[in-house]
Amino acid sequence: MHKKFLTNLGLILFLNLLIKPIYVFGIEKAVQHQVGTAAYGIYFAIFNFSFLLTILLDFGITNFNNKNISQNNHLLTKHFSSLFTLKLILAVLYIILVVVVGLTIGYDTRLMKLLLVQGFNMFLLFFISYLRSNLAGLHLFKTDGIISVLDRSIMIILGIYMLHSGIFYTENGIMYFVYAQTFAYSVAALTAFLIILKKTHSFKLKWNFPFSLMILKKSLPFAILTLLMSFYNRIDSVMIERMLPAGVGDIQSGIYAQGFRILDATNMIAFLVAGVLLPVFSRMLKHKESVEPLVKLISRLLLTPAIVIGVGCLFYKNELIQLLYHQTDKETLLDYTLHIQESANIFSLLMLSFVAVSTTYIFGTLLTANGNMKQLNYMAATGMVLNIIFNYILIKKYQAFGSAMSSMGTQFLTAIIQVIIAQRIFKFKMNFRLINAFVLFAVGVIAINYCSKLLQFQWFETNNWMVNFSIMCVGCGIWAFVTGMISIKAIFRILKFG
Repeated sequence: MHKKFLTNLGLILFLNLLIKPIYVFGIEKAVQHQVGTAAYGIYFAIFNFSFLLTILLDFGITNFNNKNISQNNHLLTKHFSSLFTLKLILAVLYIILVVVVGLTIGYDTRLMKLLLVQGFNMFLLFFISYLRSNLAGLHLFKTDGIISVLDRSIMIILGIYMLHSGIFYTENGIMYFVYAQTFAYSVAALTAFLIILKKTHSFKLKWNFPFSLMILKKSLPFAILTLLMSFYNRIDSVMIERMLPAGVGDIQSGIYAQGFRILDATNMIAFLVAGVLLPVFSRMLKHKESVEPLVKLISRLLLTPAIVIGVGCLFYKNELIQLLYHQTDKETLLDYTLHIQESANIFSLLMLSFVAVSTTYIFGTLLTANGNMKQLNYMAATGMVLNIIFNYILIKKYQAFGSAMSSMGTQFLTAIIQVIIAQRIFKFKMNFRLINAFVLFAVGVIAINYCSKLLQFQWFETNNWMVNFSIMCVGCGIWAFVTGMISIKAIFRILKFG
């Protein structure tokens, strides 16, 4: 199981690390440059607002289906047609809810148009996730990996053409970007649907009320978890845009998006690991196999780079943000310089939380596979309430930076709670050797970053920080082997005997 897990995980990570960074840092970043911080800030707030209501769009069916199909492959043919119909009905209800809530909180005609198209895009995005849950449940990880990058691959092609044409400079530039997403998601969804269709023996649209009611009851805990986690992960930009005065809220949301975009890109690694872990954990637990060795392995493999990334982005926050956002076409140079500094401060806090987010993806996925939804929902409810309270207090005083502080605190608190819950449920022994290794490694990474910033090379006239940053990365890599956080010998042993 370990061998299959590592092989498939490696393929999925390779495909996504090849495609998605190009989209995030090549296309998305360039689109924000051309449409302007304020326009992109509105889009970012609308995107996250539509995400908050996806409890009705998905209702936890995706996670429930992933776990269910991985343990009972024969249920794909039996349930696919009925679940497909249920997803369509939920999509209609979701769009109605989006419109009603959007009008209630004061969105005007222009924002409602953007919200409607974004709502449809969200349906496509979650429909793709549902279809991929079937592929993951069947352990068709190679196919799942291709589908996971298909929409972004299409967006890269469309984005290059649209950026070159200058269409994003127009008044409706951000709408063209959203329309391009609609096309890309549609192609990916249709492709995934046709692949799943071949794996089923029959398909017919039918409404089975007793079956739908049974599925909704079983997936309700997953739906509640999705809603609660969506709120404390995505409500930040919505509160920034709504709480601050007109004009200020748009720009602050756009500034927050600059830092959040990089966190979202790095989260892709942990998210993909969780996507593979859920069916693997589910199958191992069904056959009463010990999950502790796999938990230790993935904790080392995922948290080691997370610590390096989080600490490294804290020490090199200004340099990295300036590298990514070095120019603009819509704001004055003075305003944009201010945005860069604000983004750097926000970025440093958000990237530190990547350590907590990675921890959540490991232990949250384990608890989900084991069916501990009650504990997870209590944890998520606590995180949501605290995040909203902290945001309400801190946004008024510190604007987007206050939201970043709230997000980081919430992520670390909920991650610690999940580790404690998992330790108690699975009776994991307190591995002080591993804990000490993590602490020692983190302290060493901080020291390496601090020392690397002090280095001076007179023969480099410009971009000296890149040399320092590279030395830091190499130093942290060596330190990972010295402290035993990464062991090639252990990995080869798993590949050989796993």
